[in-house]
Amino acid sequence: MDFTKTTEQNSSYNHLEKMTVKDVLSNINQEDKTVPLAVEKALPQIEALVEEIVSKMKTGGRLFYTGAGTSGRLGILDASECPPTFGVPFDLVIGLIAGGDTAIRKAVENAEDHVEQGWIDLENEKITSKDVVIGIAASGTTPYVLGALKEANNRNISTGCITMNENSPLHQLAKFPIVAVVGPEFVTGSSRMKAGTAQKLILNMISTSVMIQLGKVKGNKMVDMKLSNDKLIKRGTKMIADTLEIPSEKALELLTKYGSVRTAINNYKL
Repeated sequence: MDFTKTTEQNSSYNHLEKMTVKDVLSNINQEDKTVPLAVEKALPQIEALVEEIVSKMKTGGRLFYTGAGTSGRLGILDASECPPTFGVPFDLVIGLIAGGDTAIRKAVENAEDHVEQGWIDLENEKITSKDVVIGIAASGTTPYVLGALKEANNRNISTGCITMNENSPLHQLAKFPIVAVVGPEFVTGSSRMKAGTAQKLILNMISTSVMIQLGKVKGNKMVDMKLSNDKLIKRGTKMIADTLEIPSEKALELLTKYGSVRTAINNYKL
């Protein structure tokens, strides 16, 4: 199949250094407006992958994100938000990045070029056929990610991907591919921009919809969130007060007693 790497195509804008700050910001904003439309076209693909993840998690499976650079960092970000937001264990959604934890803050030279390391990192997490692996790579050609998904496929592990290049090797390798074609970047090849924004939107959709399907949201509230700071305690108190139609003082008393919004609501007696 023909493969054109649109993320590397020349920017639609030139002489960026001659633009005023206002023009730079306006043009970036114009490009950013196209991203949700690209994601919208991928909604059926996102739905299929979410359904697979939910099915696997209901049998005890986990979700892995694997990527390099910006893609890897975005996966780690999404994974790290799941426990405090939805009250799930820290090993239910796991983000892996080429180069290891050092690469979260500082680029590790050539880390993404190691074909075998992606699968080694998954093996270190004792991955099984109950789990799902999502490879994240704007280019769709990152060796670290391709190697991980290839070996996962060989072991009958469900695989998905988030890429911005149609017909890329990653698109063709994943069993449940997600492709959002955002086109050339404002700064040629800078896929941390539109491609990164699209990846973040899709990751938001995946983790949030999966957790809703698993019963981690009630009404529209994060009833299983971890009460790890004053802001979240206040939020939890308000949830209880609004849901049970009781004063805030009583709601805080219940939250303090049970340590969980869901448990406080479920155990409330008039």
